[in-house]
Amino acid sequence: MKLTISKNELNDAIQQVAKAASSRPAIPILGGIKIEVTHLGVTLTASDTDISIQSFIPVERDQFVIAHVDKPGSVVLPAKFFVEIVKKLPSEQVVIDVSNTYQTIIRSGSTEIQMVGLDPEEFPVLPSIEQNELLQMPGDLLKAMIRQTVLAASASEQTPILTGVLWNLLEGELKFVATDRHRLASRTAQVDTDAQFKFSNVVISAKTLIELSKLVPEHNALVDIVVADNQVLFKLGNVLFYTRILDGTYPDTSKIIPQTFKTELVLDTKNVMDAIDRAYLMSREEKTNIVRLITLEDGAIEISSSSTELGRVTEQLEAKEFNGEPLRIAFNSKYMLDVLKVIDSEQLFIGFTGAMSPIIIRPMDHAFSMYVILPYRTTG
Repeated sequence: MKLTISKNELNDAIQQVAKAASSRPAIPILGGIKIEVTHLGVTLTASDTDISIQSFIPVERDQFVIAHVDKPGSVVLPAKFFVEIVKKLPSEQVVIDVSNTYQTIIRSGSTEIQMVGLDPEEFPVLPSIEQNELLQMPGDLLKAMIRQTVLAASASEQTPILTGVLWNLLEGELKFVATDRHRLASRTAQVDTDAQFKFSNVVISAKTLIELSKLVPEHNALVDIVVADNQVLFKLGNVLFYTRILDGTYPDTSKIIPQTFKTELVLDTKNVMDAIDRAYLMSREEKTNIVRLITLEDGAIEISSSSTELGRVTEQLEAKEFNGEPLRIAFNSKYMLDVLKVIDSEQLFIGFTGAMSPIIIRPMDHAFSMYVILPYRTTG
C-alpha cells in the first residue's frame, strides 16, 4: 500500500475515529486505527467493540485533489502514536508506504518515521445494519437533547442500564430520559420520520452520546440514525458512528413525576443559578452539597447553606410568581446547578408537593424538557 495525502485531511479524520480506539486494549488490534486505501479514497476505522467510528476521505473533493493512491491496500497502526505523530508532521503532504509484512514508513518533509503495523484481517468487522428505515434530525437538535439529558445518567456501573439514556420514538415524537435514581432529565422533540417507524427501550451509554456529540457538526446538518437489533448507526456526512444498545429494560419513571403541586414558583433562571452557585461554594466545603430553599411571607425565597468551619451564606430572591403553601426544602446544589446550566429559558417553573417529594423543574418558554431532583431529609 502506498499513498500521498493532505496532512490536514488525514489529521481531521484520525481525530474523529481515534475516540473509538481502546486506551487499554485487551488485544493490541483494538488499540489501533485501520487504514484502507482504494482508488476512491481512504477509509479510517477504530473500534473498542462497544463503539466503532469510521471516516472516509475521498481522493478528490470539489475538484481539489486530497490524496494520490499509488497502490491500494490496508494496515492497522497503533492509534495513540499515530494520532500524535500525524499532528506534528512538518509538511502539508504525507506519504504512507506499507510493505507486505505491514512495516510502515511515514514521510513528511525531511521527517521519516518507521512503524510496526498489524494485520488488518484481524481487525473487528463492523456491524451489518440494514438501513431500510431511518430517523433524520438536525445535528444541533441532537446535540441539545444529549446535553440536556446526560447530566442525570448514573456514573455507577452497578446498574449498567442507568448509565445510559433511554430513547423512545412514537408517532414522530422522540423522547430522551436519563435517571440515576436521585434525579431525572427528560427531553422531547418532534422529528421528521415515517409514521410507521418507531422504537422503544433503546438505551445508549451517556459516555458514548457525549463522544457522539463532539462529532456532530456545529452547523445545522442532518444526522441519519438507523436502529437495528442491538446497534445504532449515526451517519454524520463522511463519518459513521456505531454504538451498542445497552442490555436490559429501563425502569418506568413516569410514576414518580407528580402532576399537581402544593407549592409553585416561577423564578429568573440566571438569578437563581447565581444564588445557588454562591451557596454551593460553602456546601461543597462541608462536602454535603446541601442548600436550603425557604419561601418567605412576602413572596420572596431564601437560599442558604452553612459550614461548621466557614460560616453561612444567605440570599433572598424575588419570585416572579408564588402560589400555594409555604415551603422549607433541602436539596443537592450540584444536581440543581447541573439542571440550571442546561435550561434554555430566561424563567423557570419549580413545583413542590411537599418537603420530601420530588422537586420538578421546567423551563417556562416551552414544554420540551423537564427535570426531577429528590430532596434531602435534614434536621432543622
